[in-house]
Amino acid sequence: MGQQATTVREARLGKAVGPVPATVSGVVLLLPAGAETSARRPSPLASATVRTLGRALAREGRRDGLAAHVVHYRSRGWNGAQAQLARDADWAADEAVRRYGDVPVCLVGIDMGARAALHAGGHSAVTSVLALAPWLPEEDVAAPLEPVKQLAGRRVMIVHGTNDERTDPELSFRLAARAKKSNRDICRFEVHSDGHALHQHRTEVHALARDFVLGSLFGRAFSRPVQDALAAPPPLGLRMPLASGFGRSLGR
Repeated sequence: MGQQATTVREARLGKAVGPVPATVSGVVLLLPAGAETSARRPSPLASATVRTLGRALAREGRRDGLAAHVVHYRSRGWNGAQAQLARDADWAADEAVRRYGDVPVCLVGIDMGARAALHAGGHSAVTSVLALAPWLPEEDVAAPLEPVKQLAGRRVMIVHGTNDERTDPELSFRLAARAKKSNRDICRFEVHSDGHALHQHRTEVHALARDFVLGSLFGRAFSRPVQDALAAPPPLGLRMPLASGFGRSLGR
């Protein structure tokens, strides 16, 4: 019997979340959670989680011409030096340009997808990055630090629960502090008492995501807390508390 060929999976963009506007003026690419090492197919549950946020963004951004897509990775693993999820995110930004032309792209990632978003933030089409509860490796003197130079010229927001037991909030603070040295347009919000999934304050987190993504893509005015976080020197703008009820005062 002949040897069976191995199927090689490719990254792809899922169907647009919500109707695609007649004229697309900006794209948000949603990067699901993944695993540190794995060749398994991406998790449908992880994709569903970012799709929920994508629906909220697409609904709010429709009048501005927002197209939102979930990125389907080749497999769920970062896989060491391969940085596979970051490569898939970079491919997705290329694909967005191919489909929609020269429009700004925002990368929105959760967990390992947030790490991928930060790595791929240097893509020429990417103007902003939103990293939710980013998975980051423990800092090791024998290993290089996570890169931040690629974030120069981009608006970046990191959101992390203070009770996250899967990904260390202190690591995202340190990364933000290093990035802030060369890029003033970086802020970080802390969701007090919330865990990795940010479920306890999901309404506020989604409102904050809408505020940042639509402001960075379409020039909408940021809310006062986001303005303050971007303007404040470290550590203040990198430990900004997300207030309970955020979003209700914005009329959304």
